[in-house]
Amino acid sequence: MMEGKGTLNLPAGIEQSWDVLLDSEVLERCIMGCKKLEVVEENKYEADISMGVAAVKGDYSSTIELANIEKPKSYRMIVKGEGGPGSIDAVADINLESVDETTTVLHYTFEAEVGGKVAMVGQRMLGGVAKLIIKDFFKKFGKELKKQTVN
Repeated sequence: MMEGKGTLNLPAGIEQSWDVLLDSEVLERCIMGCKKLEVVEENKYEADISMGVAAVKGDYSSTIELANIEKPKSYRMIVKGEGGPGSIDAVADINLESVDETTTVLHYTFEAEVGGKVAMVGQRMLGGVAKLIIKDFFKKFGKELKKQTVN
């Protein structure tokens, strides 16, 4: 089991940050290696993700589900992925905290479990990969948010 947490300052108010965070097109652009993201039902998506990172390298067919939604404050993201390198089960809790009209602080915690070949790799390496994927997601998300606030 891997765990992690972090915070991020978002350059927008809480309502706008929330709307962008739950926009499936934005999710598709922000998830590393995401080739396709389709809404299968409300708050549930199917995604094809191609990872080119270390031990998790390979193609995964994934489901991403949003649960415990409390607009505009928090939700839980449940990710299940299966692919050549093995399986990934992850849960992330995301909380938004309003600072003022133009700033929101995002807090996240996550835990992930891996199976198959990926599980043979050391936790430290996988922890590093998880951090990389998450940092990449939030970096892209910050850019998406900036694009929206300019308009």
